[in-house]
Amino acid sequence: MQKLTPAERSELRAEAHALKPVVMIGESGLTESVMKEISASLDSHGLIKVRVAGDDRDARVEMYENICDTLKAQPVQHIGKLLVLYRPKVETVKERSSKAGKGMREVTIVKASASGTKRPSVTKVMIKGNERVTEGGTIKRAKPRQTSQKKSGLGK
Repeated sequence: MQKLTPAERSELRAEAHALKPVVMIGESGLTESVMKEISASLDSHGLIKVRVAGDDRDARVEMYENICDTLKAQPVQHIGKLLVLYRPKVETVKERSSKAGKGMREVTIVKASASGTKRPSVTKVMIKGNERVTEGGTIKRAKPRQTSQKKSGLGK
């Protein structure tokens, strides 16, 4: 992986300024689960901040270098207990499951204007299998929600 140029590093530092730390390294140090979390955060965000607990600067520098080497990330900035890391985001194509479209249907709702002289408003909405459209054009559940007997006072 190629190193960042000073101009790129400067841009990334400016972008990272507003970020909050997404991973915290505790007293137990750089464990396998922490490395997995840092890797997942880098995959989804690309640029992240990591906060390190502990006062030993040499240990923090060693962790910083270890993270960069292991995860193939680029070091951007190390200020105090904050580490800023960059790795280009991994673009993944998400497959929609076959169940995602089940039970959903598209309905066209036509509402007359309030004055009756203007054109009616036409909207297309997706409704679930347990919902219905009323005459007024609002969406309601077909079955009422179950209520707790304790809350209604019947359970005593």
